[in-house]
Amino acid sequence: MTLGLGVSQFTESWLRQSLDLGLVIALTFLVLLAVRDRRTLWMVRGLIVLMVAAAVSERLQFRLLNFVLDKLVVGAALAMSVVFQSEFRRFLEQLGRGNLVPSLRTTRHLSDTADRTIDRIVDAVKELSQQRIGALMILETNEMMDERDFAVPGVKLDAELSKELIQTIFQNTTLLHDGAVFIRGDRVVAAGVILPLSDRTASRQLGTRHRAAMGITERTNNCVCIVVSEETGSISLAESGVLDRPLTSSKLKELLEIKFAPIGERESVAPSLRSLGRKFSSRGMMIFRRLLRLPKSK
Repeated sequence: MTLGLGVSQFTESWLRQSLDLGLVIALTFLVLLAVRDRRTLWMVRGLIVLMVAAAVSERLQFRLLNFVLDKLVVGAALAMSVVFQSEFRRFLEQLGRGNLVPSLRTTRHLSDTADRTIDRIVDAVKELSQQRIGALMILETNEMMDERDFAVPGVKLDAELSKELIQTIFQNTTLLHDGAVFIRGDRVVAAGVILPLSDRTASRQLGTRHRAAMGITERTNNCVCIVVSEETGSISLAESGVLDRPLTSSKLKELLEIKFAPIGERESVAPSLRSLGRKFSSRGMMIFRRLLRLPKSK
């Protein structure tokens, strides 16, 4: 009777721990899916390592180590919420709306049309560069950008992206040529967008468009900016506040293709639930063997 009760308690405890681990893996997968940005991803993984270490130390009753790790987990979470507030704000908004899975479907749909979109953008940039017509384009990369990051949201267009449309907008005779064009997928969302300028000291060769590209990419990781210099016709690509310049049109196309690679090619950034489970399982067994000093199974 006592043996049967012990087995029942062991089974219940095992099921509860398995469910707990499964829920943690599922939550981790959703966070990685929502964040996607590689720099943020490594910080999330670091936080997960601290949480696992805190759980193990609590189970082994290492009280002092568990106390220190608990404080580190809280401090790391607070630091991440401040540093990456825009990413986590979008994650919480998606979680509240229940549209994390639809966002994945949208990304897959955008990746199907990415080649055509990139070709149109690069063709327009090439001709603008040859004609020395200044241009500034914001390309949304991951989740939807918060337009509150813009100084002025500009004029709504919601038009199909085309080379001719981009060239027309940036002609000096149009009213919208001074601002930026905001591109989401294969749609031109708005034109005449005014962006916040970077406070960093820049080269004298860089004008307002370059500082604006650096400023918006410093503020959010969900976009890249293409700049065409009006004085020299040189092409630049801004990401995370850093300008890559000067670029040829072929090099620009190469960088954009890498940035907008299909989801299947970004498995290292947003791993599948199955691969994530295998990693947790293998690491867990390795730690378990080392703790109990068990020999490896043949």
